Amino acid sequence: MRAVTYREYGPPDVLGVQEVPTPIPGEGEVLVRVVASSINDYDWHLLTGKPWVNRAPGFTRPVNTVLGSDIAGYVEAVGTAVRRFAPGDEVYADMSPHGFGAFAENAVVPQAALSRKPESLTFEQAAAVPQAGELAVMACTRWRTLEPGDAVLVNGAGGGTGTFAVQIAKAAGAQVTAVDAAWKLDGLTAVGADHVLDYQREDFATLGETYDLIVDVASHRSLRAYRRCLRPGGVCAITGGALPRVFWAMAAGPLTSAFGDVKIGLPFWKPNDPDEMATLARLIDRAEVAPVVDSIYEMDEIADAFRRFGAQQHTGKIVIAITPEGT
Repeated sequence: MRAVTYREYGPPDVLGVQEVPTPIPGEGEVLVRVVASSINDYDWHLLTGKPWVNRAPGFTRPVNTVLGSDIAGYVEAVGTAVRRFAPGDEVYADMSPHGFGAFAENAVVPQAALSRKPESLTFEQAAAVPQAGELAVMACTRWRTLEPGDAVLVNGAGGGTGTFAVQIAKAAGAQVTAVDAAWKLDGLTAVGADHVLDYQREDFATLGETYDLIVDVASHRSLRAYRRCLRPGGVCAITGGALPRVFWAMAAGPLTSAFGDVKIGLPFWKPNDPDEMATLARLIDRAEVAPVVDSIYEMDEIADAFRRFGAQQHTGKIVIAITPEGT
């Protein structure tokens, strides 16, 4: 089978397409014919090896030589003890807990990690969902049940997780403020944001507005700034950003939350969580949430796709078409 591989850390130029052995599903595993995948921050950090923590366990060279977290495709074969799926089923999943490997024509996935693809989505759309969509569900629902009229701010709203979070909050009846670069703001209004802020012109932390929920994908603010922007009982769920600030939020967030009636920190992420994936599927089936696909690249164009991703030129998700449907 064909797969996108890399043997050293570096820029997108180190990626190449080559023939590798097709994996064989073992007990409780499913072989998926991958129709499409998409690029996540995780893939970028593993490609570049930066920050350095992303080089573990292979400091000098990658251990997992095929990147890719999100898969959407058909079940091609099943291993022993697989009862939930059969050949031909349409599925999707996040491969990051299982060695990555989504940028390949086939991938082996534990059956417990797989969900059935929503029928309303194409495979290219579905490939944009698993990691970013579940992170958004987690941020919007894990620590607080949103109510109609709640005020929600999504910082870094123009990426995959952010565009999902805006829609999830709107589906709950919230008033949503989306923060990102100026050229992304029209797109954020199109997916439901009530208010938009250009982060290069306005700092949401200094405007005096307060929120019931802050979803921060960028995490450029201090914990004190988050506290100042939260209403009593409010929550700030951090889902990404620069690792030093993420680690600081992990360490100091619980302490900060202990002195007051707000909660700040990183919800514990469980990829492919059945309940959160079911919530996401319901929202998609009701047409309340839809993945925002920025662009679609062929497998042979993946270096160009990563260049676009690294330059932060996209809104929503960049999708990689792996194999034609039905082949």
